[in-house]
Amino acid sequence: MTDLDTFRAETRAWLEANVPASMRQPMRGEGDANWGGRKADYSKNPDQKLYMDRMAERGWTVPDWPTQYGGGGLSAAETKILREEMAALNCRNPLNSFGISMLGPALLKYGTEEQKLEHLPKIARGEIRWCQGYSEPNAGSDLAGLATSAIPDGDDYIVNGQKVWTSYADKADWIFCLVRTSKDSKQGGISFLLFDMDSPGVSTKPILLISGYSPFCETFFDNVRVPKKNRIHDENKGWDVAKYLLGHEREMISGMGLASPGGNPLIEGAIATIGLDAQGRLADPILRAQLALFEVRSKAFSAMSERFIDQLKAGQAHPAQPSMMKYYGTELNKDRHELVMASGGSDTLEWESERSNGGAKPRAWLRTKANSIEGGTSEVQLNIVAKRILELPA
Repeated sequence: MTDLDTFRAETRAWLEANVPASMRQPMRGEGDANWGGRKADYSKNPDQKLYMDRMAERGWTVPDWPTQYGGGGLSAAETKILREEMAALNCRNPLNSFGISMLGPALLKYGTEEQKLEHLPKIARGEIRWCQGYSEPNAGSDLAGLATSAIPDGDDYIVNGQKVWTSYADKADWIFCLVRTSKDSKQGGISFLLFDMDSPGVSTKPILLISGYSPFCETFFDNVRVPKKNRIHDENKGWDVAKYLLGHEREMISGMGLASPGGNPLIEGAIATIGLDAQGRLADPILRAQLALFEVRSKAFSAMSERFIDQLKAGQAHPAQPSMMKYYGTELNKDRHELVMASGGSDTLEWESERSNGGAKPRAWLRTKANSIEGGTSEVQLNIVAKRILELPA
């Protein structure tokens, strides 16, 4: 056996022995996701915390991060094997975290050693839940037009302004936030700050969506005092951090196009509702063709995603590739939920019932409509692909 073969065998054995059975079941909805943080309530599902703690102890919530920052110190090949073995056992993600998918990579690149040691281990252990303070009422696609101000005051900044579409701001412990520290230049006057959401002067107001959920918030800052030591990178150089983080955010969002481990709920749901014909095929030929096409596109996207991640970790990825991945992944996710609705029949229209898990399917379908807006609209991503990858004229 090679070293990687040994690692695979040992990893499989550890996962089989340590991942609770309930964490190997398909997620039924948003409530099954573990976001960690100070406000997390594990009373209804203590296995979530048990699983997260066991994985964090090995550094496997962030397996490719350095061990001194709470990671597993695994190589790219070992990380890939871990993901494969988790998928083979239908293991859920032990920890969903904007700290892992967005802030962490930015800290690893731009943070001081003190900042890395302060924040990264807490992210890896799921102790702090983060939210992202980027978009503003007048700064969406034109993010560099943001107006939230940070005025120096001794060793602190005084922050005033508003953010909007702040995902889970009402549940988050800390925020990574873009602020204006100079008006001399749009991009050249932005700084990147970290601060506690319990700081005096921070308030949030949920935004109700058509799905009936409120994952987004308006976030207000009224004379919030933030230590200058919480600034990442140089003053007025926050745009560099912001762009780097956006690439990782788009990579994260693109992942929603990947199929969940374990079975195929699309096909299983269609068979349960529509049934099979005499040849053992799905009885509806049009839906059968649509599902087959989706399967082909999904597998192609999975292969492309695997190649992209390998290139990214090797430093060979094109800077615009996250835009390509984000666009295709979100479109694929919207298609998946359209097929869920089409294959589930009238049952998928149930909005509130125990049988429908509180209308999980139609609510999730409606939620996907935001996929082509959040993290950079599809139109913006296509412009980036056209300009940076296809090199088309303006």
